[in-house]
Amino acid sequence: MLSRLSRPKALAVCALPVVALIAAAVFAPLPFSVAQPGSTADVLGAFKGSQVITISGTPVRSTSGQLRMTTIEATGPDAHITLGNVIDGWFRTDRAVMPRDAVYPSGDTVQQIEQHNVEQMQQSQDAATQAALKYLGLSGDKNIKVTLKLANIGGPSAGLLFTLGIIDKLRGTADGGDLTGGRTVAGTGTISPDGTVGAVGGVSLKTQAAHRDGATVFIVPKAECTDARAELPKGMRLVPVTTLKGAVSALTTLKTGRGSVPSC
Repeated sequence: MLSRLSRPKALAVCALPVVALIAAAVFAPLPFSVAQPGSTADVLGAFKGSQVITISGTPVRSTSGQLRMTTIEATGPDAHITLGNVIDGWFRTDRAVMPRDAVYPSGDTVQQIEQHNVEQMQQSQDAATQAALKYLGLSGDKNIKVTLKLANIGGPSAGLLFTLGIIDKLRGTADGGDLTGGRTVAGTGTISPDGTVGAVGGVSLKTQAAHRDGATVFIVPKAECTDARAELPKGMRLVPVTTLKGAVSALTTLKTGRGSVPSC
């Protein structure tokens, strides 16, 4: 003979699978990555004991100020991200929750992803050298050798800053001054050999990294102005650009104080 459960006991029995489902949802891995502000590096100086930009075959000028490339740090492709991590990331201004596939190519192994990032960095360095020498009218000078080194950092987003660093070391502004104007300038953006600046992602986190490391000016691809303004640190000036020529012009104008500097 079956006995009838009391209402409280029946509710308790029914609640058990619901609690189990909630617990499973909270602790189950989700297809997201959580990113935060990463390191920055002054391309005019040294990073982890090595000069970022080394140039031979032509005179190199001394520079003042800093040109800081910026990064984000994201959880790895095999990281266990739970609902709790996602909720925490959504409510923090120094975190960003992104689909894992937007950060890492879907289906690739950790080793393949690392190799992909290394290849992108090399392509970015090659494009930066070509763009800088073309801008300076030195493309045909086979004596000039540019070596770029940035330990343990991959991807293409340092391209624009590499290019500006090469130009600052070789010529600076048209009158021989520093592109930085003695400031700490940070930024991000890909570069093409023809000088086109491309978007990169993670800009709102990169402005925070730049502010943390002393920058007061941030060069941003124009297409990412909205993202850059989202969590903009107090006192940080955004300078949107679409081309290398525009970036050099904006920095020169900012240095001299003569003319209008573009803003987001």
